[in-house]
Amino acid sequence: MPGDGGERCGSIGGMSTTGAREPGWVQDVIWWHVYPLGFVGAEREAGPDQAVVHRLGHVAGWLDHAVELGASGLALGPVFASGTHGYDTTDHLRVDPRLGDDADLDALIAACRERGLRVLLDGVFNHVGRGHPAFRAVLEHGPATPTASWFRLRWPDGADAWRPGTEPEYDDFEGHSALVALHHDEPAVADHVVEVMTSWLDRGVDGWRLDAAYAVPTSFWAGVADRVRARHPDAYLMGEVIHGDYAGFVAGAHVDAVTQYELWKAVWSSLNDGNFFELDAALTRHGGFLDSFVPYTFLGNHDVTRIASRLTDERHLAHALVVLLTTGGTPAIYAGDEHAFRGVKEDRAGGDDAVRPPFPATPRELSPLGLPTYSLHRELIGLRRRHRWLHTARTRTLHLANEQLVYEAVGDGGRLVVALSVGDRPAEVPAAGVRVVLAGNAEVADDRVRLPAHGWAVLEG
Repeated sequence: MPGDGGERCGSIGGMSTTGAREPGWVQDVIWWHVYPLGFVGAEREAGPDQAVVHRLGHVAGWLDHAVELGASGLALGPVFASGTHGYDTTDHLRVDPRLGDDADLDALIAACRERGLRVLLDGVFNHVGRGHPAFRAVLEHGPATPTASWFRLRWPDGADAWRPGTEPEYDDFEGHSALVALHHDEPAVADHVVEVMTSWLDRGVDGWRLDAAYAVPTSFWAGVADRVRARHPDAYLMGEVIHGDYAGFVAGAHVDAVTQYELWKAVWSSLNDGNFFELDAALTRHGGFLDSFVPYTFLGNHDVTRIASRLTDERHLAHALVVLLTTGGTPAIYAGDEHAFRGVKEDRAGGDDAVRPPFPATPRELSPLGLPTYSLHRELIGLRRRHRWLHTARTRTLHLANEQLVYEAVGDGGRLVVALSVGDRPAEVPAAGVRVVLAGNAEVADDRVRLPAHGWAVLEG
C-alpha cells in the first residue's frame, strides 16, 4: 500500500473506516464538472497549425459561480492537445491550443487555489490520437522506431517486410480507429503516464480522473498509482468504470474510487418507472461499495443525457438531487445541471454536442428559468456540507413501495431520514424518530410523515 501522505479521512492506522485509501481532503469535496472544449465554444477540430486561442479564462470567470453553488472542487474534462474532442490526445504535456497555453492553465489552477477549490484533471491513458508523436513515428519510420512497442501492432507481411508508406493494423478503443490503444505491458508506456501525472501534480492539481480505466489492466494502474503516490501521496485517483466489479477494480488498480454508474442509472430509472425497488437494490449495493471505497457519484456528465432531459417528469429532478446529496459518495454536479440544462446524447457523429454546449460569458446571462433548480442545488449542497459525515454514510430502508421510499442515512453519530414519493396523491409513510423538516415539504406527526403528491423531504430527529 502506498505511503500515507498525512491525515486520512476517518483513518485508523492509515486506512479509512471505509477501507479506502483516499486522501482526507476528499471528504469535503463536491465537484463542479466542466467539459472545457464545449464550455468555451472551441472549434470542433484542431487545425494542422492550430493557433493558440486563450479561452481558459472563460472557465476562470465562472469559478465564483461554482463557489456560490457550494462546490469545493473543479473537475476539468480534457485540456491537453488533441485532434477533436479531447479524448484523442496528441500531447499530454501541452494544453490544447484551442483552450490556450500552459500559462492559461496555470492561471486557472491559481484562480481555483485563491477560492479554495481543488482541481481534478482528465487523463486519457488507454489510447492516444493518431496524431500523437509516438504513433506518427511508427507511421513514418516503421517497426524499428523506438515507440513501436507502445502499441499493439500487426504489420502486413511481417515487420521485416516493412516499406515506407505501409501502415500497420492496430488495436483501438472500442472500434474507433482514430483512438490508438496503448500497449500497457510496455514499461515505456507506464513511464510516460507516470511522468504526465506527476508533472501536472507538481504544477498544483490535486488528482486525476482516469478515462476508460476499465479498458486498462488493473496491474498497470496499480504500478502507476504506486509510483505517482510515492511523489504525491495526497493525490486523488478516480477511474471511469461503467459496470462490473467496482470494489475489485479499486483494490486491484490501487485507485481511490470509480464512477458510480449503477446508482446513476437506478436513480432516474426508478423515478421514471415509479419503481423504487430498483433504487433500493442499488442503494444496498452502494453500501457494500462503501465498505472498501467511496464512489464518485453523479447525476450527469459529458457522456450521458442531461438528467433534466432523462427524467420524464420534471418534478422528480429534486428527488434525484436529494438522493445524490444524502447518500455516501464524492458527488459531482455537471456544469449546467444546476440550472436544469436540457440535452440528449445521440449515438451519431456530433451526438455529444447537446450535452457539451458553450456557456455564456457570465452566469448572469443564463435564463432565469433555471433559478429554482439553482436554488435547490444550493440548499441541498449546503445541507450536505453541514453534515460532513454523509461522505461515508450508509443508508437503510425504512419503508418501500413502488411509488414511495423512506431511508435513513447514518454515520459518525448523525442521522437523516429521506422520504420520497412519485405518486399522484398525497402519501403518508412511516419515519420513526423524526421531528424536524430540514428541506422539502412534509408534515410530521406520531412517527409518520405526510408528503404531497410527488413530494419529498429530508428530516432530522
